[in-house]
Amino acid sequence: MDLYNFFIDLFTDYTTQTIGLGTAVLGLMSGVLGVYAILRKQSLLGDAVAHSALPGIALAFLLTGTKNTLFIFAGAAFAGWLATFWIGAIIKNTRIKSDAALAIVLSVFFGFGLVLLTFIQRIENANQAGLETYLFGQAATLLQQDVITMAMIALFSLIVVVLLWKEFKLFSFDEQYAKTLGFNTRFLDFAINTLIVLAIVIGLQTVGVILMSALLIAPAAAARQWTNRLSGVVVLSALFGILSGVVGTGISSVGNNLSTGPVIVLVSIVIVLISFVFAPGRGWLAKLIGKQKNRQSLAVSKLLEGLYQTCITHQNVKHQHSLNIIKALPGYNKKTLLTLKNDGLIDFTTETEWCLTDKGLFMAKKHSGNGGAN
Repeated sequence: MDLYNFFIDLFTDYTTQTIGLGTAVLGLMSGVLGVYAILRKQSLLGDAVAHSALPGIALAFLLTGTKNTLFIFAGAAFAGWLATFWIGAIIKNTRIKSDAALAIVLSVFFGFGLVLLTFIQRIENANQAGLETYLFGQAATLLQQDVITMAMIALFSLIVVVLLWKEFKLFSFDEQYAKTLGFNTRFLDFAINTLIVLAIVIGLQTVGVILMSALLIAPAAAARQWTNRLSGVVVLSALFGILSGVVGTGISSVGNNLSTGPVIVLVSIVIVLISFVFAPGRGWLAKLIGKQKNRQSLAVSKLLEGLYQTCITHQNVKHQHSLNIIKALPGYNKKTLLTLKNDGLIDFTTETEWCLTDKGLFMAKKHSGNGGAN
């Protein structure tokens, strides 16, 4: 199958539709919620929650004896939320910093989850096969009922984001100011963390606990490069998430034995790299062009000031001595002279036949600080 046939199958083939829709829903929700994780400087929280969900998955299986998606999601959500609670409690009640608290909780929960998986592999239960796929994800195992569950969770999360848009916006940018205005910051913190947990949970079957944090953060990081408006960042992040999910699924279907989850993450990273390079204003290319323009502008300004100083200190600017001084001025070259001419600051026919215009005299006096000079 090639990419063209994949996109055709998105509208005709049941299996392709199921996987494509599932990854699109995952990308949408991850993109939206990842923005708030970045704004609150809690990017690593997603990594901790994703790894911490593993024991919840294992315990849900042990208690129910089945890999029912709803039970698995419930167990993962409970473990993830418990991890966020412990992280907050450690930061609040001890001298341990946030990064150390994240590392502690991540290690404890993930280690416990691996122990439980090892135990499950030793028990006699025909349903245990494939439970380890939650480590790296396996999008091919998505069923229609799984996608419906994911879509319902995503819809609920999006409704909450819309209803609490202003509160989330203020809380994410300035928590202390939101508190002084009377907002219940504890509830807002709980709500955002819960939604982030849900976003991670619905991606465990597709991307897995190892890579889910990358899909949560990458689209938001890319979108942040293109605009400063929160609404724009959220919309772009959602679009980047959907694009990562669908294109990643397509590439993995074309390649031989390519895991869908890692490919989705790689596509999202490519989008991040493109954004870092080409985004207007913040991108590397835009900054490089801006620096070059600033250098040229400074060279033009310095040359104009130098020409003015030569005019007021030398009676004959065409004398060889004056010309030598002018040619030694910073930024003196034909390109800079043409820029001065195009800006209406000088008139010249050759590099030795020039004169300052009235506008040029005014600007030169302004730059040189000799506003009263004649």
